[in-house]
Amino acid sequence: MKKIYLVILLALFAGRYSYAQSSAPKDSIVYACGPCGGDCDNVAFDKPGICKHCNMPLVKISLSDFKKRVNAKPLTIAFYLQDNVEVLDFAGPMEVFITAGFNVITVSKTYKPIRSKTVLFITPDYTIDDAPKSDILVVFGGPTQPTIEDPAVMAWIKKQTDNDQYIMSACTGAFILGKAGLLDNLTATTFHTAIDDLAKACPKTKVLANVRFVDNGRIITTAGISAGTDGALHLVEKLRGRTYAEGVATSIEYDKWVPDNGLVITASK
Repeated sequence: MKKIYLVILLALFAGRYSYAQSSAPKDSIVYACGPCGGDCDNVAFDKPGICKHCNMPLVKISLSDFKKRVNAKPLTIAFYLQDNVEVLDFAGPMEVFITAGFNVITVSKTYKPIRSKTVLFITPDYTIDDAPKSDILVVFGGPTQPTIEDPAVMAWIKKQTDNDQYIMSACTGAFILGKAGLLDNLTATTFHTAIDDLAKACPKTKVLANVRFVDNGRIITTAGISAGTDGALHLVEKLRGRTYAEGVATSIEYDKWVPDNGLVITASK
């Protein structure tokens, strides 16, 4: 059995772990499993090998980065879903964020089960009337017109976007953000066959094709379907660092992610 490297459970910090000996060098090297969403994400080892809890390979990480991972603020991500939503639009990002250890909740207008574009039914966790405060809002593609034309839903989305730290769309979910006025004077992307339509719907937005995602700082839009997974990994990288995001990609066996394979808009000084 591998020796856990000087990590103890601190009850005072709601089950989180910390490094036990303050006299150790600040940037000592430890080994931890790639993020899997389990309790072992908070356990470090003194040798490389395989995590005995999740069977993931242990990766080298500095003690300071490990402590940042353990002490990172828990985040709640709200997925707004509508009928006929694209399955991979939300399922890919959901897998990424859950594996990264975030709290993902699903929200819809009512508690009525949502029928996805195929045969999958999703029962939302909350409605727009009782959803808790979130840190990040994500909206998705499929037929977005009913969402855009619903004043109650759009009012809720605008309220969320006033407060949430990050806003992200996958595929044609960009039309929802555009209708809310969130893409004005920004650069965005969407599903490849909807590029021209988004440009017409959002004349104040620079709409790009042939890019997996566009990051404006707070607002991120992604191209179609599978690109939502790339956008989600990019957001994990922004929040937790590249090593952590690479660990998530490895954990879910998504070998198509290429870091920096998107456009990051840098604000001019």
